[in-house]
Amino acid sequence: MDLCMSIKGVSFLLQTGLGVLGNVLVLVAYAHIVFLEPHVLPVDIILCHLAFTDLMLLLTRCVPQTMSVFGLSNLLNDAGCKVVIYSYRIARALSVCITCMLSVFQALMLAPAGPSWDRLKTRLPGLVFPTFAVLWFINMAVCIAAPFFSIAPRNGTVPAFTLNLGFCYVDFRDNLSYVINGIAVSVRDFVFVGLMLGSSGYILVVLHQHARKARTIQRSQGAAGMETRAAKTVITLVTLYTVFFGIDNVIWIYMLTVEQVPPVVADMRVWFSSCYASLSPFLIMTSNKKVKSRMMCATGIEKKQQSVNTQDSSDTKS
Repeated sequence: MDLCMSIKGVSFLLQTGLGVLGNVLVLVAYAHIVFLEPHVLPVDIILCHLAFTDLMLLLTRCVPQTMSVFGLSNLLNDAGCKVVIYSYRIARALSVCITCMLSVFQALMLAPAGPSWDRLKTRLPGLVFPTFAVLWFINMAVCIAAPFFSIAPRNGTVPAFTLNLGFCYVDFRDNLSYVINGIAVSVRDFVFVGLMLGSSGYILVVLHQHARKARTIQRSQGAAGMETRAAKTVITLVTLYTVFFGIDNVIWIYMLTVEQVPPVVADMRVWFSSCYASLSPFLIMTSNKKVKSRMMCATGIEKKQQSVNTQDSSDTKS
C-alpha cells in the first residue's frame, strides 16, 4: 500500500472509529436519561434520533469504505450492495431532515408568548414521533430507486455514469438517469437546508433580543437559560452541517459534469459528507448538560469532584 492509500485508509479509520464511538456514547447516555426521567424534552428526543441516524450512516458507508481502502475486496454481492446503499441513502437523507427538524422545533420553542404559539408549544412533544414517521416514510420512498442502480463490483473497467464506491458500484446506465438522480437529491437537500437556515436565523434574532435583556433573563427562572443553551447548540449543529454540506455539494456538482468520476474525488466526497456524522456527537456531549453529566458519571469524574468538594468543606469547617 502506497503512502496516499495509507493516509486515506487512516483518515477513514479515524473518522469511522471516532464517529461510531461518539454516537454510541450519546445513545447510551440518552437511554440512561429516558430510563431515569419520566419526561424528556423534545430537543433531547430529536438529538437522540440524530445520533442514531448518524451511527447508521457511518456503519453503512464509512465502515465498508474503510475496509475497501485497506484492500478487502468482494465484501458484498449484488443483494448486499442494494441493502447497504439503500440504508445509507436513507440515513444521509434523515441526517439533514432531523437537523432541520431540530432547528425548526427549537425556533418554535423560542417563539414569543401568545395564544396561538402557546397552543402549538403544548402540542410539540406529541408531534415528535409522528414527524419522525413522516420523515422516514418520505425518505424511504424518495430513495427507493437506489437499490435498482446498485451492483457489486465487476472485473474490468468501470462503465460510464457509474459511481465507484470501492465496495459497490452505482450504475446509472445513462446520462439522463445520472443527472436526474443528482438533481433530485440536491433539490431535497437544499430545501431542508434552506428551512434549517431560516429557522436558525430566527433563533439568532431571538438570542440577540435575549442578550439585550440580559438582566431580565438573569432574574428569571432557569428555564430561559436552558432554552438559550439548547438554541446555541442547535445553531452550532446547523453551522457545522452547512459547512460540510457546502463542500459535499461542490464536489457533487463536479461529479455530475463528468462521465467517469475519479476514485479520489468520490472518496473526498464520502469523507467530507461523513464529517458531520462523526463530529456532531462530540458537540452534543460537550454542550448538552444532561449528556455531559452522564459522561462524567461513567468516567468517575463527578464522584471525584464531589469527594474533593466534600473534603474542602470539611477542611473549611475544621
